[in-house]
This record gives sequence, C-alpha cells and structure tokens, in this order.
Amino acid sequence: MGRKLTDFTGQDIRVGSVGVYPSRQGNTVRNSEGIVREIHNIKDSKGRSYPELVVQPTGRDSGHIQRKTRKIVEIAAEHFAVTGYNVPTSPPA
Repeated sequence: MGRKLTDFTGQDIRVGSVGVYPSRQGNTVRNSEGIVREIHNIKDSKGRSYPELVVQPTGRDSGHIQRKTRKIVEIAAEHFAVTGYNVPTSPPA
C-alpha cells in the first residue's frame, strides 16, 4: 500500500480536491484555484519519482486581470494547498 498524498497542512490530496496553486501571468505570480482531475508520478533524470497533479482551473484567481483560458495544467503536488473537496451532488428528484 502506498503512502497517502497530502499537502503541507496535512489535508489529503485526491481526485476532486479543490485548492490553490501559484501560476504565472506575465511577469507576476498569482494564486489560482483549481480542481484535481488526475494524480500520477513523474521521474526526474536521476530516477526519483515525484507526484504530479493534473488540475482544471475554476477561473477564480488573485489579481485584477482575468484568466484568459481554463486550460488543464500539470503542477507539482508540493505547490498545491487543499481548500476543500468537490463533492458531487445528486440531481433533484
């Protein structure tokens, strides 16, 4: 059984986690909110394995300039902080 993936506060990072991560906009860095869509490992040139997250931005970002695209991004798990979990709701009956 593998180790559980957590952020620096101890919150579980799993598919459906909502959180923030740093992203570039021009010459500045802003915080972006996103939902984790996939978790996989990558290997560096020395053979060490690191967790990487595939994140779908929600469109909520810091700063006054809006995001131009909601393109899926890949980020290192160490840069992601969980703020909540995306719980699917059942449709009304």
